[in-house]
Amino acid sequence: MKKALFQFSKWFVGILFIFSGLIKANDPLGFGYKLQEYFEVFHLSFLNGWATGIAVLLCVLEIVFGALLLLGIFRNFVVKGLLATIIFFTFLTFVSAAFKVVTSCGCFGDAIPLTPWQSFGKDIVLLILIIFIYLNKEFIKPVTEKSGVQSALFTVVFTASLLFGTFTYNYLPIIDFLPYKVGSNIPENMRIPEGAPVDEYLIMYDLKNKKTGETKTMSDKDYMSKEVWKDENWEVTGSPSRKLIKKGYEVKIKDLLITDASGTDYTKEIVENPYYNLVIVAYNLNETNEDAIAKMNALALNAAEQFNIRTVLLTSNSAQDAEKFSKRMKLFMEVFYADAVPLKSMVRANPGILLLKNGTIVNKWHYHGVPSFDELTAKYFGK
Repeated sequence: MKKALFQFSKWFVGILFIFSGLIKANDPLGFGYKLQEYFEVFHLSFLNGWATGIAVLLCVLEIVFGALLLLGIFRNFVVKGLLATIIFFTFLTFVSAAFKVVTSCGCFGDAIPLTPWQSFGKDIVLLILIIFIYLNKEFIKPVTEKSGVQSALFTVVFTASLLFGTFTYNYLPIIDFLPYKVGSNIPENMRIPEGAPVDEYLIMYDLKNKKTGETKTMSDKDYMSKEVWKDENWEVTGSPSRKLIKKGYEVKIKDLLITDASGTDYTKEIVENPYYNLVIVAYNLNETNEDAIAKMNALALNAAEQFNIRTVLLTSNSAQDAEKFSKRMKLFMEVFYADAVPLKSMVRANPGILLLKNGTIVNKWHYHGVPSFDELTAKYFGK
């Protein structure tokens, strides 16, 4: 029975660590953004520049620990690594849940969003299983006793996981779980479908008894049904508040607002353009790849001259900084402004580029993989 429980624990923990590592390695830049939130909470903002590198390393460690556990090699190293890792993550998720400082831990990236308490509960279960594995590590049997083969297996797993994270960082996630994935329609993702359920709230009253000084909180429904309002001893204090009792439909894109330098809203005009249009996203012009911007600028000029295709640049920088950048780079494209959060979700690159038509994301590219003008013409513009 003990061996059976151990085998279950080993396979459950190993597979979950591999899955968690792969999901995050699929989008290391997104995981890096999440780490920056934790760095801010713990006043470690000096690590922000290293966030993506740390993210890739953590993903590699998760995959390696999970794979080596299943392979049964380097037993002592693996069980200690698993225990240290889960203690670290359990601490982070507890802080997130207890102090409400990070709304989502990013344990499974954007594929399976978990609330802080769900994340903490998941880590507690893993902590129990890993402690059990640690205490019974003699049950771990290697797939091979040959040290040379074990080293080769470790090298393959480590190299493959590192290359995977590096590739997705440089050429976008293999699977995009964000609302701006290829094929999605931005206007549709910004509105609530007809007939969709809406949030349901109760109006909450704070009551105080004039005679006894007793206080209590009561919903408007109870206040009326129990006819508390007839009792002159009870009075409503302060302002009524709203309590969410049932979550309704939540739009996938709720924070996208595109404006010009004066604050005029251009969201609808840009995202609902019925023709092909190019949207270049550089959420931070101070850190963007300027060589890539120059190439995209040339692409925008050719697209406008030969096919009358509009190109806009979206950034979260101030209008003053963007104007200086535009003049220095001699940008042909129009510059508009949006919050950094949706821009980071649009494309995991700085800069990246989206090809839109009638609000639908036809395709998008990291700046390392932007096709040439001739390739775009042959596949899209010339048809």
